[in-house]
Amino acid sequence: MADYIIATSSTSDLTRDWLDEHGVPFIPYTYTVGSVLYEDDCREESRAAVYAGMRKGDILKTSMINEVMYCDFFRKLMETGKDVIFLDMSEKMSVSYKNALNAAEQVRAEYPTQTLYVMDTLCISGGLGMLVQNMVSRMEEGMSFDDVIAWGEANKLKIAHRFTVDDLNYLKAGGRVSNASALVGSILNIKPVLYVPDKGTLEVAKKIRGRKNALKYITDCVLRDLRAIDCTGAEIHILHADCLSDAELVSSAIRSEFPMIGKIEITSLGVVIGAHCGPGLLTVFYFCGGRTPE
Repeated sequence: MADYIIATSSTSDLTRDWLDEHGVPFIPYTYTVGSVLYEDDCREESRAAVYAGMRKGDILKTSMINEVMYCDFFRKLMETGKDVIFLDMSEKMSVSYKNALNAAEQVRAEYPTQTLYVMDTLCISGGLGMLVQNMVSRMEEGMSFDDVIAWGEANKLKIAHRFTVDDLNYLKAGGRVSNASALVGSILNIKPVLYVPDKGTLEVAKKIRGRKNALKYITDCVLRDLRAIDCTGAEIHILHADCLSDAELVSSAIRSEFPMIGKIEITSLGVVIGAHCGPGLLTVFYFCGGRTPE
């Protein structure tokens, strides 16, 4: 058993089964549907229910994690007597990261003989999940605390994040597109393709007309990236918000081009990102030579 802990948040969008199997503690973000407050429990059935509700008109609101919640979470981890590595989504994507830093500073003072390392992962959603999984795998293989941190810092920017959304109104509500852009885009059937650059933000890479063309564009970008590296045995993570058939279409195209590739895992997208981008969001995450918009 490792002499340290790797912990994360529900925004790593890992499945509850994986988190439980590997004993990875996570702090849940919360969301409301109407007046009812829920914790993001990372369960596939919870995610499916959320997207089914959104299809019927449910409006979700998400909440950041405050310093008190982080303090409580970190204290429970430090009470084990072990050092801790904590991985949350990119600093540029949520105020929660700064709250985590402030909480960590308080908790470190209470446990001066232990180390609590909070990484700015520069990743979100399944990209964060891939980073967590790979660091946990190395921990389980016996890699030291410092070496796992060094590996994570050296490799976090090699995780590509590619997204497409189906409904611009969710991006409009989140302030990522203007009312006029959302209206014109909807009329013209524009589907933006987004990515996460090195600075850890969510940016538009290209605006594509039509869902089918947007999926093809993402697939072409993935294939180009994989051709540039030795992808034998590489893993691909595809997350979807109630659009399984699209995820399977992209998976099939990747497998057809690269039969030697490793596991292509398809799971439901976590609630927090999904709440801001809506049903129909499809994402692809994988290790690459470096992040590019196209």
